[in-house]
Amino acid sequence: MKHTIKFQPDNITVTVDKGENLLTAAANAGVYIHAYCGGDGVCGKCKVIVNEGTVRSDKANLSQEDWDKGYRLACLSSVQSDLVVTIPEMTTKSGKALKRKPKTTRTISARSLETLIGTWEVDPPVTKLYLELPPPTLEDNISDMQRVMRGIQKVLPDSLEPTYDHPELIKLLPRALRDSDWKITLLLLHGRGSDEPFRIIDVEAGDTTSRLYGLAIDIGTTTCSGVLVDLNTGKVISEASGYNGQISYGEDVISRIIYAGRPGGLNALQDKVVATINTIIDEICRDMIISPADISYIMAAGNTVMSHLLLGLDPKYIREAPYVPSVSMFPLTKAAGLGIQAHPSVRLFLYPCIASYVGGDIVAGVHACQMAKSDRVSLFIDIGTNGEIVVGNREWMVCAACSAGPAFEGGGIKYGMRASNGAIENFQIHPESYEPMIVTIGRIKPSGICGSGLISIVSELLEAGVIDQQGKFNRTLDHPRIREGRDGWEYVLAWGQDSLIGEDIVITEVDLDNLMRAKGAMYAGYQTLLQSVGLTFDDLDRVILAGNFGAYIDLERAICIGLLPDVDRDRFYYLGNASMLGCQISITDVKRFRERVTVRQLMTNMELSENPEFMSYYMASLFLPHTDMSLFPSVREKLSADPGS
Repeated sequence: MKHTIKFQPDNITVTVDKGENLLTAAANAGVYIHAYCGGDGVCGKCKVIVNEGTVRSDKANLSQEDWDKGYRLACLSSVQSDLVVTIPEMTTKSGKALKRKPKTTRTISARSLETLIGTWEVDPPVTKLYLELPPPTLEDNISDMQRVMRGIQKVLPDSLEPTYDHPELIKLLPRALRDSDWKITLLLLHGRGSDEPFRIIDVEAGDTTSRLYGLAIDIGTTTCSGVLVDLNTGKVISEASGYNGQISYGEDVISRIIYAGRPGGLNALQDKVVATINTIIDEICRDMIISPADISYIMAAGNTVMSHLLLGLDPKYIREAPYVPSVSMFPLTKAAGLGIQAHPSVRLFLYPCIASYVGGDIVAGVHACQMAKSDRVSLFIDIGTNGEIVVGNREWMVCAACSAGPAFEGGGIKYGMRASNGAIENFQIHPESYEPMIVTIGRIKPSGICGSGLISIVSELLEAGVIDQQGKFNRTLDHPRIREGRDGWEYVLAWGQDSLIGEDIVITEVDLDNLMRAKGAMYAGYQTLLQSVGLTFDDLDRVILAGNFGAYIDLERAICIGLLPDVDRDRFYYLGNASMLGCQISITDVKRFRERVTVRQLMTNMELSENPEFMSYYMASLFLPHTDMSLFPSVREKLSADPGS
C-alpha cells in the first residue's frame, strides 16, 4: 500500500510504502531535517509536527507537552496513512531564521527492469519425462535402454532419438526400472542447438516430474548468491547468499591470483568457493525441505578470476600483460565433480568471459538486458572495485574494465565500511548552519561510511561550498565540524558521543582524493569507449546501471561528483544484480539461453591501460565533477548558485 507525504514548508510531496520510516522518506525526497544520530532516536533533533494523518511512533526523548502538540521524532516514526508534516523552523543562536533549500534528488524509475529484460518462456534447458513402460517378456526382450528409447518415441514421436553419454546412467537404469515397476522419470538435457537431440542425463524411479528445480548462482568476489527456480513454473521460490569464503585469502582478485600461485593455494581457493556454494545450497534446501539431488541444473556467472578459481584453473596469466585467461568458453561441467552438493549427473554451466577483467558476470548482464537485440545505443555500467563498461547495440559492442579501486565499497576511506548496519547511507548538509542530516543503514548510531553515503557526502559538501572542485576544504569557514585533523583537513560527520564506535567519524581530504580517483577512472572509461567508436554522451539512448551498488545511487548526486554522465535522467535504467538475472533467465528459457552466443560474439574488449586516450581523460576527470564543465551543465548551474540562497 502506498501513501503520500507532504512536507511543509518545503511543499514537497512524495509517495512511499506504508511503514516507511519518516526520516528516510524525508532524506530520499531531499528534505532537510536536522538529525545526526543516524536515526537511532537519541539526539532528539529530528522533531517534526504531524499535522494530518497517522504515524506509528515512539515517545522517546519527547516531553509530554511536545507529544500533545503533535511533535514526533521522524527517525522513530513510520508512515501509516497519507500525511502532512511540518518541519519546524531552524534558527541561529541570535534567533535568525535559517533558510531552507530542498535538494534535488532522483532515484531510477522502477519501470526500468521490465523495459530492459522483456519476457521469457518456461522452457528450461532440462526437462523431465515420465514413462510407464511394459515389462520385458520372452517375446519382447530388447535391452533396457532400447525399451526406454521406444517409450520416448511413443510420447515424443516428433523428436530425435535422445543420446546418453555416461556409464553411471547405464548402471542405474536396470535397478531403477525394476524397483519402480517400470515406471520411471528421465531427466533430459536440451542439445546445444534447437536441431540437436536431448541427452538423457539421469533416471529416477517413479513419477518425479513435480520436482524440477534449477539453481542460478552469482559468484561474486565478495558475496556469492543463489536463487532456486521451480522449472515447472519459472518462479523463484528460494534464495540465499553469503560471503565468498575466499576472502580469508584476499579481498580482491589480484590478491587471490597471487595466493593461487603459492603451493596448495589454487586448491585452497577452489575449496573455499565450493564450500560457499554448498552452504547456499544447504540453506535453500532446508528452506524448501528438498534434497540437493532435486536440483536438476546449475547456471552460474562470475568474473574471469572467480570462474577460473571455481574450475581450479590457474589464473596467473590474467594479471600479466598481455592479460590472457586460460579459457574464455568454459566447458559444461558436472557439479559433483567440483565437490558441489548435487546429484552426480547435474550439469553446471558457467557464462563465458570476454577478457581477463570482463567476465561472465558482465556477459550475463548484457544478455539479460537484451543489448544484443536492440537498435538503441546503450552504455552498460557495473560500478565496483573493478568497474566494467560496455557500449553498443545489436550490431556492435565494445567493452572494457577499469580499476576504480575499492572506494565505492568502503576501501581507502578512513571510516569506510561495507553497506551494513551503522553505515551512513544518506547525508545532507544545511547550506547555512553546515550541520548534517545523517541516515544510517538500520537507523542506528553511525559507525562508518558506505559507498552510497560517500557519494551523498561529497556531493553535499561540494554544493554547500564546504569543499571546492579540487576536493579541498574551504579553510575560511569558521565551524567546529570543519577542522584540521591528524590526516589533514576534515569534516566531522558525527561526534564521538553520537557515534557507535565512540570516536569522531570524519571525511578527510585524503578520502576525497581517493574518491576522485575512483570516479575519474570510471568516467574516463566511458569517454574512452565512446571515443573509440566515434560517439559522445549525447549519442546514448540508455545508460544501464548494474550491480547491487546501483540500487542505492542517487542520480543527481552521482552526476554532481562526476561519476555518471550529465544526460537526460530518463535515459537511466537500473538492472540490479545483472549477473544473477542473466542466470535466472537462462535457466528458465533455453531459447533465451542460446542467445548468449550472439552476445559474446558481439563484444570486443579494449585494454584501457594500453590506450593513450584513457590517461588523458583520466587526468581531466580528477576534479569535481570534471575540468571540462561543459560536460556537466546541470552541475555547473548548481555550483554557480549561492549555496545559501
